[in-house]
Amino acid sequence: MTDRLRGVRCLATASVLLVAPALAGAQESRSSQLATELVKMLDAMKLDSIAAKAEGDRYVGALYFPGSQLLVVQARYSVPERMDAQLAGKNYRDVYIDLNSASIKDSKTLVSDLGANGLQARRRDDQPYDTVDVGGRSYAFDGDWDKAKISEQEYTKAFEASDAEYTRMLEVLVAHLKKTS
Repeated sequence: MTDRLRGVRCLATASVLLVAPALAGAQESRSSQLATELVKMLDAMKLDSIAAKAEGDRYVGALYFPGSQLLVVQARYSVPERMDAQLAGKNYRDVYIDLNSASIKDSKTLVSDLGANGLQARRRDDQPYDTVDVGGRSYAFDGDWDKAKISEQEYTKAFEASDAEYTRMLEVLVAHLKKTS
């Protein structure tokens, strides 16, 4: 009986040792499903941009390049009335441009989702990698935290925070499209 138990333990230990590195390397993106949903909606509606009011004087805008990338910006805007008028006129590209250039700087988050498939924690093969600019700091999610001069733990924390924020941004845009369709 003890030999069987030892055999089961060895098998379990070997399984964990083989699977754990793969799980650690494949950090799950919370934004993937929403990015895919948004892209499908934009394709179906033949839109290359979308924008919506998040809350208060905070807005979200996106530019979509079919099959290649989704650029999403969120920021506060000093003249909410102008933004509201742009949204009412469905001038989504103008909202994106204003948020990206004339927003309140410290409130801005810009996500470059290359692949339009949600944030990915690491570059896959020779694919481009996603970037996030938030609060004046840029993060390149290429899996090279040494190049960024941060620890793996800081890199992981930055990815998780960025992915959570990107998810919230995408939720606002998807909800807006569902409401208007």
